[in-house]
Amino acid sequence: MAGHSKWANRLHRKSRQDAKKGKVFGKLSREIIVAARLGGADPAANNRLRLAIQAAKAARMPSDNIERAIKRGSGEADGESYDEVVYEGFGPGNVYLMLGCLTDNRQRTVSEVRNILDRHGGTLADAGSVAYLFERKGLVVVAKGDGMDSEQLFLEAAEAGAEDVRDEGDYFEITTDANDLAAVLERLNAAGITEERAELTYVPKVTQPVPDEQARKLLNLLELLDEHDDVQRVYSNFEVSDAVLAALEN
Repeated sequence: MAGHSKWANRLHRKSRQDAKKGKVFGKLSREIIVAARLGGADPAANNRLRLAIQAAKAARMPSDNIERAIKRGSGEADGESYDEVVYEGFGPGNVYLMLGCLTDNRQRTVSEVRNILDRHGGTLADAGSVAYLFERKGLVVVAKGDGMDSEQLFLEAAEAGAEDVRDEGDYFEITTDANDLAAVLERLNAAGITEERAELTYVPKVTQPVPDEQARKLLNLLELLDEHDDVQRVYSNFEVSDAVLAALEN
């Protein structure tokens, strides 16, 4: 069975290859703006900003765009102000959903998110209905490649305090306590291990298998939510068959 992490890795690959760079860059810019507003313009002292900049560079976002977003967030330049909000819901197959959004108009965003859910077999839930079933964690994804020493990866992650290291096929996924993400990432980088991405995420405490006949509908809903301009991250607790996910890949 394949779960949310494999789907998320698929979306990450897709976003890096996406021809619609404007939409990808827009989401990355919003994250940089909010990170700089909340924690300051210095990436060395603001781990969230450092991760946001790394993600932007990995997507080949121009340096001028990155600098402009930092200045807007820190107040050095004018621009929109975004609020950070998490919506909760349910999807086909009785799965749980957490939607991390950055918006300049909460009323518009919640209305549009509700409309997507209603039209594609999901429902928006009250705050607190789903959140208690997830844990806030740090996640480091390291792509396998030539010269990758898996034993060193496991050792360095463990020494830095990582909670778990999983082999996910083309990737290793390292899970940490949310407060330990920066330390684990620093230890890995010092050992010459470069991450594909690193982020704070929501990890489900329990997973929900979804029958094949509902899986396509669910994954279609998740993709529509992910494509919404205001939705930065989509988290869920689903498990679907590898065959369904492979068919979606192709």
